[in-house]
Amino acid sequence: MMLGEKVSAADAERMGMIYKVFPDDVFPKESISIADKLSEMPTKGLALTKQILNNSMVNNYDDQLHDEELFQERAGNSYDYREGVQAFLEKRKPNFKGE
Repeated sequence: MMLGEKVSAADAERMGMIYKVFPDDVFPKESISIADKLSEMPTKGLALTKQILNNSMVNNYDDQLHDEELFQERAGNSYDYREGVQAFLEKRKPNFKGE
């Protein structure tokens, strides 16, 4: 970062800086595919995941572990968690509500 050295897309993917690399010709299709997959996931869990990742930028180790414990509890007590488990048991697609 300090030297401003360029990183290729393939190297950025390998290092975990970016999720995935796609050739230009399939990029639009693959991007929509990822967006579709995310749109079917429990938004409450996704939001909590994003929040805990953001917290990790300022938390020390102990505070981060404490926050993760609290967030796990929130997620486990959510409607979406119960719906996900019930849908799995009933072998059906879940109907997440972000609650």
